[in-house]
Amino acid sequence: MGLGGIGIWQLVIILVIVVMLFGTKKLRNLGSDLGGALKGFKSAMKDDNAKDKDEEEEDDSVKKATNATTMNSEKSDTKD
Repeated sequence: MGLGGIGIWQLVIILVIVVMLFGTKKLRNLGSDLGGALKGFKSAMKDDNAKDKDEEEEDDSVKKATNATTMNSEKSDTKD
């Protein structure tokens, strides 16, 4: 038994019917369109993750600069 009680022969019959209904050319175009959409989605997710990482690094550098400035101003205040 395969997926939910569907055997291999039932899957083969379904595949043959789908090929007869849509044709191989239409299925090939559908597959390439789906593959292109998934590739675009993956690249958009990578770009978004890289953007988030850059923003986090920028925030960290701003915090470090702010802390250094605060420490320097505190040191100068204690000298007076």
